Amino acid sequence: MQNPTIINGVNVDDLSMTMDVIRENPAIASFQFRAKNEWVQGGLNQTTISDFYGACEPQKHKTTFVFKADEPAVLLSTDEGANPVEYALTALASCVTTAMVYHAAARGIKLESVESTLEGDLDIHGLLGMDENIRRGYESVRMTFKVKGDMPEEELMEVLKLGPTFSPVFDIFTNKVPVTVMMESNGEPMMIMQG
Repeated sequence: MQNPTIINGVNVDDLSMTMDVIRENPAIASFQFRAKNEWVQGGLNQTTISDFYGACEPQKHKTTFVFKADEPAVLLSTDEGANPVEYALTALASCVTTAMVYHAAARGIKLESVESTLEGDLDIHGLLGMDENIRRGYESVRMTFKVKGDMPEEELMEVLKLGPTFSPVFDIFTNKVPVTVMMESNGEPMMIMQG
């Protein structure tokens, strides 16, 4: 049995085989990810992730993940978890990093380390409904990366571009995604709004 090619912790042989399978059957590429959220009290709520749909069948994570979200005391809650906009930064950092590492591995590029720092500017006038001219979400986000590898800086810059180019969360941040808000009424879903 041949040893697999592992670059940046990614099994490049399996990645290549997965891409070949998707080329043969594009339906395999359709995924649906799911989250279930429950309010606890004040700003505290928790989201549970356990299953998703992908590769043409239901999938289950090897463990159930539970994420507590809260607000800090300065925003009138108990600070028992990162707040939702901090989770959004976490999702962005994680997804851009993963996309960069996978695409670098697919190109045979070995990385030594990848670190990022994110900052998001948010004016809570919008959240509180105090000024309709101020958006409720981030006004801007800055990502600063430190990427190390055995290559010239120009090539490292090209590797860094792979992350934002192929990251689904970067795409979510930078392009409008339709969101339908529904309510269950008498066991039936009823649309409330679409944004």
